[in-house]
Amino acid sequence: MAERHSERFFKGISASPGVAHGQVYVFVPKELKISSHRIEASEMDAEVERFEEKLLQTRQEILALRDAVSDRLGQDSAGIFDAHLLVLEDRALIEESIREMEETGRNITYCVNSVAQRYIDTFANIDDEYLRERANDIRDVTKRLLHNLAGEVRDCLGALDEGRIVVARDISPSDTAAIEKGKVLAFITDAGSKTSHAVIMARSIQVPAVVGMRDFMAVVRDGDEVLVDGYDGTVVLNPTDKTLFGYGKLEEQKKVLHRRIMSEASLPAKTRDGVEVALRANIEGPDEIGRIKDFGAAGVGLFRTEYLFLEASGFPSEEEQFDSYRRVASGIGPHPVVIRTLDLGGDKFPNSVYPSEAEANPFLGLRAIRLCLESPDVFKTQLRAILRASAYGNVKLMYPMISGAGELDQANEVLAEAREELDREGTPYDREIEVGTMIEIPSAAITADLLAQKCDFFSIGTNDLIQYLLAIDRLNERIAHLYEPAHPAVLRMIRGVVEAARRENIRVSVCGEIAGDAIMVPVLLGLGVDELSLVASGLPPIKYMVRNLEMTAMQDLASAMMQGTSATGVLELAEEFYQKHVAHLIA
Repeated sequence: MAERHSERFFKGISASPGVAHGQVYVFVPKELKISSHRIEASEMDAEVERFEEKLLQTRQEILALRDAVSDRLGQDSAGIFDAHLLVLEDRALIEESIREMEETGRNITYCVNSVAQRYIDTFANIDDEYLRERANDIRDVTKRLLHNLAGEVRDCLGALDEGRIVVARDISPSDTAAIEKGKVLAFITDAGSKTSHAVIMARSIQVPAVVGMRDFMAVVRDGDEVLVDGYDGTVVLNPTDKTLFGYGKLEEQKKVLHRRIMSEASLPAKTRDGVEVALRANIEGPDEIGRIKDFGAAGVGLFRTEYLFLEASGFPSEEEQFDSYRRVASGIGPHPVVIRTLDLGGDKFPNSVYPSEAEANPFLGLRAIRLCLESPDVFKTQLRAILRASAYGNVKLMYPMISGAGELDQANEVLAEAREELDREGTPYDREIEVGTMIEIPSAAITADLLAQKCDFFSIGTNDLIQYLLAIDRLNERIAHLYEPAHPAVLRMIRGVVEAARRENIRVSVCGEIAGDAIMVPVLLGLGVDELSLVASGLPPIKYMVRNLEMTAMQDLASAMMQGTSATGVLELAEEFYQKHVAHLIA
């Protein structure tokens, strides 16, 4: 009798819900070897011509993939490949590759790979999970292009002929789109995040996924038996019959729970004692409006406009921006949309878009509102586009990374100029448009009383606020465990911002990751936060939770936590509350 290996449990990040059990298929695409060789000046025109032919071939492949996905899964899923087409059509990337060939005398395939890698490295190092995923888009597209330039067929998951659980370092959207229904039971990846386009595709085809498993590929082999729990990110290697039975019951319970939660997705987020909480969605562009409506979003709490800039080969025009903002405003109305002005830094732009010198510490450098104030023409163009869009819906304007009242005054001066220009032109806009500021720098939180006198609302960006306040780089694996949202300093700072806002009768929202954390949400609401903005798919369970809790209980929790002296002790209070009042509702 074959030896039965012992059961082992592993923990990753839940990315797509569901439970799956089956044999492992370890997916290791063959690495494309990029050759480097010199070419003569007389050969360069032919190289450019070949490059353009392969660009066209790659474009046709992506269009066919997009159409196939649209037919199978709908336009929302297919929209992922629109982003891929934009990468492929980026004149800056194309021209930079040709220029590198001319300057170095190396073959075009080598130069395309070199330039693309610089772009990938730029985006991969951004401290924004959503923006980091753009590196994967560029990687996916350029890998396809490089295979075409090299004349080699790319490995894909479409060749699987039976249902298997795919284990890989990472999965690209192209890999996911090639899968036939039933051939992949689940995904497990060492890398990846909840916001990756591949994960979005996995959810669309209803395949469980667990990401961020680190070195799981080194543990498993083809044919190993695993169980995947996409609900809480657990992976079980060599599961026992007892474990399989337990998870079979769990799957049925989760399906019942999901139906119950979704049945209330369109209802108001009102606590049992009658306090209404605004639950809104974070979005990147107008194509997401249909999806966030399905999840019951009461508007858009954070529209990240930087995607318009990253998807363009230069700064997008006023008309391009206006069209995007208008589509969101009219599509989500009468609910509000909070449009955040450009939140990128010199380090986060490819040089072809915004030439900049390297900064020793870009997180403390020329970024967000600082960049906008240094480039007033670019800033004013965006403000004009936002103001014009306000005539088509309930638009609110928000500045990122404000450090104090002086900076807010400077931003409002540019806004006043934009208003005056539109007035002279007779262009309509909402003259009562609300203007708010992000609270994500400790100096802004400490002077929240001054800022509250000069704006209409606050939005606390907890990701950066916690990072700056605790001096923790949350991307640094050696110290990421010190990134503690329940730290007494964080709670006191949030409470101080809320109190300053209350004195001036303005509302406060939270749009960082903890807005979707079921353990921290009762704390935030208990501290007096009025609104939460989070990933759309996280809205239904948070709403269901809010509808089944009492605000007085959450206020009592927050008061008790404010008395705590250590992050560990404070977090224990939040976890106890979760287990007593929340776990049975959504877990």
